[in-house]
Amino acid sequence: MGVASMPMYDLPEVRSALDGLWDGLARHLRREGVADVPDRIVHDLPFRELWHDPDLRFSQCCGYDLVNGYARTLQPIATPHFDAPECEGGAYASVIVVGEDCEATDVSEVRGAVCVVNEHDSHSGMNALRALVAPASRDGRFFSEVKISGAHAASVEMVANGDADIAAIDCVSYALLQRHRPAALAGVRKLGRTERAPALPYVTRSAVDADTVARMRTALFRAFADPRLAMAREALLLKDVEVIPVSAYRRITAFQDLAARHGFSRLN
Repeated sequence: MGVASMPMYDLPEVRSALDGLWDGLARHLRREGVADVPDRIVHDLPFRELWHDPDLRFSQCCGYDLVNGYARTLQPIATPHFDAPECEGGAYASVIVVGEDCEATDVSEVRGAVCVVNEHDSHSGMNALRALVAPASRDGRFFSEVKISGAHAASVEMVANGDADIAAIDCVSYALLQRHRPAALAGVRKLGRTERAPALPYVTRSAVDADTVARMRTALFRAFADPRLAMAREALLLKDVEVIPVSAYRRITAFQDLAARHGFSRLN
């Protein structure tokens, strides 16, 4: 039996919606003749371990992973559209958050601040922020310190508690927190947003053949049109889905290149 996961927005508050969405999607996958579709998605396991699993059938990853560390391991199936203020079609941005008492009106004014990122290889938490501050960096530095939180929600908490001064938060994660955990945003405010990039794609193993990928795409489109899954999609802020070629995700490498041109290849 195959393995499936949807780890990118797996907050406890929406886990039942994720499970419900998978129940419906699995039904459509089987109707399209996709083999080895698991009954349940996997929660709470390291997603990078899952992405290396030869039995992986379905998951969701960061675009940064798709064009960097997992370029030879994963291939995109389709990209969801999210109902979040900073999203536009199949593209998303990161919300820049600071403490509510921060007097800055622009990110360039927080030079020397303590930054927190969810992961060093996250587009939304690191790469997009690095590109945003790179033009204002000096001698390859902008922040006084960069901390790692392990998750966007944890980054918000660190800024709210004063353990960090600034963070870039995936706008979908921010919108989910705003809806399902508004108290988590107490003590922070938006300072701005990053440039947009293609949103987090649904993926499968690169070894999966083209015919099966086409069947998976059809199943996804049918799941997004299935009225029985409307409540699950709404809880997850899902609006639509489209096929975006992997070449479109080179937009993410353009963020890297911009930072490199300013001598800012590492966020610090």
